[in-house]
Amino acid sequence: MTASTPLPRHVAIVMDGNGRWAARQGKPRSHGHQAGSDALRRAVEAIARHGIPYMTVYAFSSENWRRPAMEVKQLLELFMRALTREVRELDEHGVRIRFIGDRSAFNAALRDGMRRAEKRTENNQRLTLNVAVNYGGRADIVRAARRLAESVRAGQLRSEEIDESIFNQHLDLGDGPEPDLLIRTGGERRLSNFLLWQLAYTELYFTEVLWPDFSAEHVDEALRDFAGRDRRFGGLGQVQNA
Repeated sequence: MTASTPLPRHVAIVMDGNGRWAARQGKPRSHGHQAGSDALRRAVEAIARHGIPYMTVYAFSSENWRRPAMEVKQLLELFMRALTREVRELDEHGVRIRFIGDRSAFNAALRDGMRRAEKRTENNQRLTLNVAVNYGGRADIVRAARRLAESVRAGQLRSEEIDESIFNQHLDLGDGPEPDLLIRTGGERRLSNFLLWQLAYTELYFTEVLWPDFSAEHVDEALRDFAGRDRRFGGLGQVQNA
């Protein structure tokens, strides 16, 4: 990639394939989740190295509670360990951490760990890493609608003042740019209830690579693919305008 290669401002990632990767290794699913944590570290380093200022990852969806109780327990334990282990390194590398989603379902220790990580890194400016936990795109939209309804009921806002811009401000990513590029690993080709509002004009990139195998080189491949897209946003493309 060259200095003139168009880059996204915001990359979102659905990190899929941990369980299948572990099965191919003949190991339990928890081993795949641990390897997936290592892959996330590589992806963050690669995104930051390219100077991309925003990154959002789907770490734990609101549907993940339906998985076997032991796997959910292991996922949350891994998440807690990662908070303890990784935050210092992310802070040292100028990464700001934010968590989006409904935290109320998590225990007090995990919620406190998230708050401390956000506080520690709040002034970092190299990369904002949004981690979606207990997140669902539909629930995000419903939460925004409720916040707006409460503002109208309190007399702080008139219903006719609500437009797309104001609605967007009440979503979990309301204070940042919408993703320009979505990467989904693992071969599936669906959004899985991730950032449904925010992905309206996002370029989608799907790869068969399982998440634990996703490397800096795979990040570069996705960015090269993005650079070749003709983003029209409903208008005429570059060829038609030439």
